[in-house]
Amino acid sequence: MSRRRDWRTRLLDHRANAYIVSHPLAFALQVLSGFRANQGLLLAGAVAYYALLSIVPFLMLVVVVLSHFLDQAELIETLRRYLELLVPGQSRSIVAEVANFLANRPIITWVLAVTMLFFSSLAFTVLENAMSVIFVHRAAVRRRHFLVSAVLPYCYILALGLGIMIVSLVAGTLQVMGTESVWLFGLEWSLDGVSGVLLYLLGLMGEILVLTSIYLVMPVGRLSVWHALIGGVTATLLWELARHVLVWYFSTVSQVNLVYGSMTTAIVVMFSLEIAATLLLLGAQTIAEYERVGVQAGASPGVRASTQP
Repeated sequence: MSRRRDWRTRLLDHRANAYIVSHPLAFALQVLSGFRANQGLLLAGAVAYYALLSIVPFLMLVVVVLSHFLDQAELIETLRRYLELLVPGQSRSIVAEVANFLANRPIITWVLAVTMLFFSSLAFTVLENAMSVIFVHRAAVRRRHFLVSAVLPYCYILALGLGIMIVSLVAGTLQVMGTESVWLFGLEWSLDGVSGVLLYLLGLMGEILVLTSIYLVMPVGRLSVWHALIGGVTATLLWELARHVLVWYFSTVSQVNLVYGSMTTAIVVMFSLEIAATLLLLGAQTIAEYERVGVQAGASPGVRASTQP
């Protein structure tokens, strides 16, 4: 059965590739049309809003748990560094709130912890719902059990917490390496630059793995690992480009501080999350249209695939 499915998947991929190569502009317009038909910007806004609600309690819970195993200062510094990849220019404000919460850790009750865990899961729940809209052709064939949907966000929280712990350990090792130097050709070479590059690549690989897992797990049914990986890499590269543009814009052009005052941090974080969510869902729409093209190109060759399920 698995071999038959693999053969069918390869055939559909071949048809989709042939269509995209011969009609690249039509496929791009089809993706944008499907994204618009699915109210992609509205979905991205919902994901960004709930991500804004979830990010601080999630980080607080992660830091409280991991501080039992890792040095608090190193953990906070790791969070600050890699939060820059998600909310450029605003990581210090978020980390300051997390550090303040950590300093008042004795006041945490079970009720507060459960409440924070619930709010931490909201972003993943909304993201799953957004994926079900984009991959509606899958949901029409096979629906996910409600218990799986209920447990999935908490599995993601656990997985991300473990990921943050691993990244913190590796980042600590790389920082120590940056203080060392090697002798080569009679000269002493500092490893500080190498350490900085490796720290950035570590964050980049983390982004790719998280996005790939989202594309792989969130949609109903089984998605090809190759398709999910391509979507993860593409979305990561697009976000890195957008992130550098945001850093330049907020540091040189924007007057957001004058307009929003004390609300600046929340507005900038929300705007960054909105762009990130848009790119994430646009990648999902591309994968969904790729699947539709493979099926419809075989059913009616030469005919433009519809954006509707």
